[in-house]
Amino acid sequence: MSNRQDMNAAAGNAAKTFRGRLPGPPVFESKLEEREYVKFRLAQAFRIFGNRGYDEGVAGHITVRDPISPDCFWVNPFGLHFKLIQPSDLLLVNHQGEILEESGQKDGPFRILNTAAFMIHSAIHAARPDVLCAAHSHSIYGKAFSALGKTLDPINQDVCAFYNDHVLYKQYNGIVLDEVEGKAITEALGSKKAAILQNHGLLVATSSIEATVHFYITLERSCEAQLLMDAAAAANGIKTVFIDSADAAETAKVLGSQGTAWLKGNMQFMVLEQEEGVRYKHTA
Repeated sequence: MSNRQDMNAAAGNAAKTFRGRLPGPPVFESKLEEREYVKFRLAQAFRIFGNRGYDEGVAGHITVRDPISPDCFWVNPFGLHFKLIQPSDLLLVNHQGEILEESGQKDGPFRILNTAAFMIHSAIHAARPDVLCAAHSHSIYGKAFSALGKTLDPINQDVCAFYNDHVLYKQYNGIVLDEVEGKAITEALGSKKAAILQNHGLLVATSSIEATVHFYITLERSCEAQLLMDAAAAANGIKTVFIDSADAAETAKVLGSQGTAWLKGNMQFMVLEQEEGVRYKHTA
């Protein structure tokens, strides 16, 4: 299903929530223009992550499938802070782990591919043709919650976006440096959009850059909310009230849809563009 179709489906499921015509992803005149746009958007996504403190040294990566060569993907170079990444810094990589010359980077200190990024994201993009963009980082609440060895509970409306649509990857086998581990993570993820990597961090994979950014932010916040809830419940000797499974499933149809997530994620990019004064193809 395309982003536009999913947007329409989301609006149908949420007729009482949304009124009027929803905005949607841009339409491009050529694949070259689409490539230029996704590179611009991907660089913005890194800066959004950086502004939110989702960096931890050289850890963390976001990838987007290339519109011209779908068997290749764009990724951040090793050693460059998220806040500094621009479209010209991105690397185009194939599934053999080769950095292609089309990336625009010819030499320099940041023409290095993060092995963990390649192993995880290459496996996901190869196995999931529905995934345009995938993100993994060691954000503070995600990696704290991951040590509990459990998935999130339906404790509020927002976390219902992941109801029956996220998994726990239970093995921690050190830094992901081999193909086997990347494939194991991908197999655990299955057809779902998010994973909690035990003792490690968070992973989100969706049909657009905007949806990936939104769902990652929501997943991180959901981990924070549950950590607070668990601590408060334990301190007060009470049992947390969960949302009923049927209500959680209905809520997930709206908040968990790729189209709704594109709409919400796009808002993050609007804020960044206002703050930076730079939009695609022109300066505001």
